[in-house]
Amino acid sequence: MMREILLVPHSGRADNLDAAKRAAELLLAAGITVRVCAKADVLPELTHVEHSPDAAAGCELVLVLGGDGTFLRAADLARAVDVPVLGINLGHVGFLAEWDAESLDRALVRVIDRNYGVEDRLTIDVSVFDADGNLLKRGWALNEASIENLDRSGVLDAILEIDGRPVSAFGCDGVLISTPTGSTAYAFSAGGPVLWPSLDAILVVPNNAHALFTKPLVVSPDSQVAVESASDTSAAMVVMDGFRRINMPPGARVEAVRGAHPVRWVRLDDQPFTDRLVRKLRLPIEGWRGRQS
Repeated sequence: MMREILLVPHSGRADNLDAAKRAAELLLAAGITVRVCAKADVLPELTHVEHSPDAAAGCELVLVLGGDGTFLRAADLARAVDVPVLGINLGHVGFLAEWDAESLDRALVRVIDRNYGVEDRLTIDVSVFDADGNLLKRGWALNEASIENLDRSGVLDAILEIDGRPVSAFGCDGVLISTPTGSTAYAFSAGGPVLWPSLDAILVVPNNAHALFTKPLVVSPDSQVAVESASDTSAAMVVMDGFRRINMPPGARVEAVRGAHPVRWVRLDDQPFTDRLVRKLRLPIEGWRGRQS
């Protein structure tokens, strides 16, 4: 049976292009067809596809070479056709990548030998309604949906609702609705807690809110989180994973629930998330002895 992989490289640096070329060579040598989602001058000898819902149709998996931004865009392609996504970090922190650049060859051997596992990562589905209750648009996120004030001279007047009941009203720069996977991204920078990816939950983090109760909330994965903006406040925008956007006029409402479709995530090892957290954030662990037998 013919095997095919969609390669999604970040082509901004010369060493990234070298890594993409190396990956394609190893896969082709193993008899695996490679298609590329990138600029036409990146690996021009291979079949190129546009960023579209069927870009990864028929592929075994999506292979991402880059940082977290590249991974999130590639996850959009993988989720559209329910295939797994594997990230190799060529960026800086690269929380979403499974392994780093120095392990590229080893990772490709695992792919070639089909020696990898797959786990599901929770997503959120997002719906935006206008002041009259009309649906404006739907979207989804693997990391977070960020409701962002467009008028930086003032604040966004928002009301937070959980499971159909109001929680608090406040002026803010915005509100973040995050998955456990996204808890180490924008939500973390805004003061939210780190959630282990194996946890099923939704994280809500008010962003620079002016109120007494603006603490992050961790709610059930089966909860509905809604944020309404006041009819006399400024316009806002919902940004999902940093690149999918929905305009939010004054008086609009955003609803977020557990996604109907998870992202299928390739795992190459069983390294604990604790070790990844310490390594990626360079946390100090000097003096740790562990449990003494």
